[in-house]
Amino acid sequence: MAPTDETAQVDQQASPFGTTPPTTPPTPPPGGDAAARGSSMPRWLPRAMVLALTLIAVFQLGSWAFHQLIGLLINILIAFFLALAIEPAVSWMASYGMRRGMATFLVFFGLLIVTAGFVALLGSMLAGQIIKMVEGFPEYLDSVINWINSTFHTDLRRVDVQESLVHSNWLRKYVQNSATGVLDVSAQVLGGLFKLLTITLFSFYFAADGPRLRRALCSVLPPARQAEVLRAWEIAVDKTGGYLYSRGLMALISGIAHYILLESLGVPYAPVLAVWVGLVSQFIPTIGTYLAGALPMLIAFTVDPWYALWVLVFVVIYQQFENYVLQPKLTSKTVDIHPAVAFGSVIAGTALLGAVGALIAIPAVATLQAFLGAYVKRYDVTDDPRVHGRRIRRSSPLRARLRGLFGG
Repeated sequence: MAPTDETAQVDQQASPFGTTPPTTPPTPPPGGDAAARGSSMPRWLPRAMVLALTLIAVFQLGSWAFHQLIGLLINILIAFFLALAIEPAVSWMASYGMRRGMATFLVFFGLLIVTAGFVALLGSMLAGQIIKMVEGFPEYLDSVINWINSTFHTDLRRVDVQESLVHSNWLRKYVQNSATGVLDVSAQVLGGLFKLLTITLFSFYFAADGPRLRRALCSVLPPARQAEVLRAWEIAVDKTGGYLYSRGLMALISGIAHYILLESLGVPYAPVLAVWVGLVSQFIPTIGTYLAGALPMLIAFTVDPWYALWVLVFVVIYQQFENYVLQPKLTSKTVDIHPAVAFGSVIAGTALLGAVGALIAIPAVATLQAFLGAYVKRYDVTDDPRVHGRRIRRSSPLRARLRGLFGG
């Protein structure tokens, strides 16, 4: 049947180019279904993205929790080393039938009595010196005013100086800042007491329940690892306890020596100053000697300036005797590490944990050194002059010819 004119006219109006081209099916892409699958997202990619985001979130949460708990972790670390230090004394009393809890309590009670006595004596000494300075301040001010009047030909009086100080803006601001600082100091004292209580509780539990803690730790390890953990624990106890007891013995010897000097010079508060020198010089690494000697020198200066010089000379001489004679003999069997390694460990511990790191750096490094020494294989050193620091003398050809010519 032939198309009519109306049908042809409609077809021409539907296409701007006259006629509508015949509809053809789309050409499939090269490769067929494989290319279509390659252009779509892999099935593992969403899971990988979710896993990566989860790991990042867990890392951020762990980092935040670690920074929030860093103070508690440091307190637990201090408590652990303190428990290792008193472990020999607790075990010794427990070997005679005493319960570990009671033995730990007796050790802490003894430390509390010694610390309280030292703080009370030191506080009374400082209070006496402050009272003495306050009582003698008017005389000191009169001597300064007389020197200024005689030197610069002025007419100053103590009353004028006191009134100018009372009505000065500097004094008013200082009093206001001091009132604000009292609150800050009170908050710091309360925070320090809370930290001390936390350390004491954790160290008490570590020392009293030491065997139970070791059993709990070994119960999750295979037998071969259990022996290594127990060996490391034993080495840590020996090194930490040995470090503490050797330092305590050196502090006792240092205190006795300085007490004899201060008492012979007639310096007041000689027993307290001797205890101060012994403890500070032994338990504060690197700068402890200088901090320990500063206070006795200051008190001796108030008696006689020459006494301060004598104290300085004695501190220097005794420090050399302790470094080269006393300390090597006392620490050769307890904390046998090189002085350079000890100094480097103190610096590293200070950089990581501050004053706490400086205190526990030496026993920690000694423990690590002893533990590694048990697993590092050593060999006999060859008999070579260079091992002993001597050079091998080699004769040159010119020297051999000269010897041949001159018969040397």
